Amino acid sequence: MSPPRAVLSWSSGKDCAMALHVCRTEGLADIVALLCTTNEAFDRVAMHGTRKGILRAQAAAVGLPLIEVPLPWPCSNDDYETRMASAMDQVRALGVETMVFGDLFLQDVRDYRVAKLAPLCMSALFPLWGRATDVLAREIIALGFEAHLVTVDPTKLEPDFAGRKFDAQLLADLPEGIDPCGENGEFHTAVSAGPIFDAPLNVEVGETVLRDGFAYADLSLR
Repeated sequence: MSPPRAVLSWSSGKDCAMALHVCRTEGLADIVALLCTTNEAFDRVAMHGTRKGILRAQAAAVGLPLIEVPLPWPCSNDDYETRMASAMDQVRALGVETMVFGDLFLQDVRDYRVAKLAPLCMSALFPLWGRATDVLAREIIALGFEAHLVTVDPTKLEPDFAGRKFDAQLLADLPEGIDPCGENGEFHTAVSAGPIFDAPLNVEVGETVLRDGFAYADLSLR
């Protein structure tokens, strides 16, 4: 039985990148495109703040087309639902019945995704679900994924963590109570290299700014 055709929910970060790697190596799904929400006002990935130039370079490096979902800022729930409905029309036009997500353990997020896909007669696949995040974090690093922390919640983690590489030293420096994968929203990452890439992206870390209650490190292509 062949794996289902699927589109991967892409945030530019390590977890969705790992989900793509697992789907490919374990044959869980035939990923045919990436879907990513972006912020129209800042021309960046929503939540993560990754530049669209990097987002598009990531898609090219993994060899997949990118479905961008531009969101207004601020974005109301109605705006979000309208834009996502249009994007899902594009997804279904690809003959896709499965969406893949890199979520790890937040049950409310999983339930939300499943509920939203049900009326579309689509299923949700969570290839990383339930994995111990300390083990998963080390596995991501051992596989050769390279990522930087691009967003940090300063109420949970010091702002100077923004811009740091996601590596063994970072894991050792995380305070007690911080999830090693940032699954509770402590931080978000942007991936620049790894086994899913045909070549690494050449990136550099710029300044960190505090905006809308978060610390954003500006990662750009050299």
